[in-house]
Amino acid sequence: MSDASQTHYKHRVVIAGGGTAGIPVAAALLHADPATDVAIIEPSETHYYQPGWTLVGGGDMRAKDTKTDTASVMPEGATWIKDAVTGFDPEHNRVTLVSGNILEYDYLVVAMGLQIDWDAIEGLTETLGKNGVTSNYRYDLAPYTNELAQSLGNGANALFTQPAMPIKCAGAPQKALYLTADTLRRRGVKAHIGFYNQGGAMFGVPAYARELDKVIAGYGATPYFGHNLVAVDGTKKQATFETQDGRVTVDFDMLHVVPPQSAPDVIKHSPLAGEAGWVTVDKNRLTHTRYANIFGLGDCTDTPNAKTMAAVRRQFPVVVAALRRAMGTLGATAAPLEYDGYGACPLTVAHGKVLLAEFRYNGEVVSSFPLDPTQPRRIHWPLKKYFFPWLYWHVMLKGKAWSLPAPKPRPTSTA
Repeated sequence: MSDASQTHYKHRVVIAGGGTAGIPVAAALLHADPATDVAIIEPSETHYYQPGWTLVGGGDMRAKDTKTDTASVMPEGATWIKDAVTGFDPEHNRVTLVSGNILEYDYLVVAMGLQIDWDAIEGLTETLGKNGVTSNYRYDLAPYTNELAQSLGNGANALFTQPAMPIKCAGAPQKALYLTADTLRRRGVKAHIGFYNQGGAMFGVPAYARELDKVIAGYGATPYFGHNLVAVDGTKKQATFETQDGRVTVDFDMLHVVPPQSAPDVIKHSPLAGEAGWVTVDKNRLTHTRYANIFGLGDCTDTPNAKTMAAVRRQFPVVVAALRRAMGTLGATAAPLEYDGYGACPLTVAHGKVLLAEFRYNGEVVSSFPLDPTQPRRIHWPLKKYFFPWLYWHVMLKGKAWSLPAPKPRPTSTA
């Protein structure tokens, strides 16, 4: 029996999440057919260009240039529901909202991103933004990263952490290290820099990891693999790590934290999730493995690719084509699109220098340019600082598929 206070309403297509993944899907659907009935569930009134926070933390971009009002990026013709999902009921084609209302659908797109589990590290939330503790994973904290880099003196201990995968933009933890280390070098400051990584390598793709080993060594920084941050004491300026041999505590003057990340709780506890808590979808078609009228993309799914903006840029046209085919608005002769696992990570190895890592499923190295992609280059810096933000605001969020030819496998340096 329904609660009398609940309101039931329906839309043809419902998109759970109005961020980097959800908005392009809605925009592309409406561009193809402005009469499409599309609703976007998104509680936030502010939309962020999160890849820019690395540059904010390095002092190369202003924080205010990475945000805008959500209303300004909502596609014309979409219904914006300023609410949040509290439950999925795929057997009855409906979702429950925080308001208590019930929203029914014919087709559902899940694009809710992931959640950052700040509270999973003991003592962290109490000291964020002070005592030398910062993170580029938050809009309000990224400027503090640059402040610390500009204020550290000789002999200071600067620690950078990376949790277990998967996380949003796997290269971001070390990007913060490189830009800080470069700032210190330019200031003539000699500090002790450590990279405390829960994993066992600098990067998940060996060809890039080999080059990044050289980059971190060039700064005189030390990687500590198998170290997982579990506690922070801001007052004492101490960080505690869990290792195979037990806990170790390290003093710091600067601590850049990347906390553990997971699928949103509402997804973990829903029929949409697999054992690991992510939305289970076919890794190429992005259709749900159990519900034919549900699609997933972006950070909330279990596709084995890097969780990056570049991945979403390749995923949303696949979802849109599948939706249109299911709704009967795409010609039956059109070949289904497939996602090949493409991801990209512009690793800012110094101010003005980027290693543009591109790859597909199974760690296949590819490149959009006729150059060895494992080598850092100054010509890629304008892409990171200027072109990619423009591409995001003016192409991707408008639902326009990027039309360059697909990246090609490239030979790489083995030195």
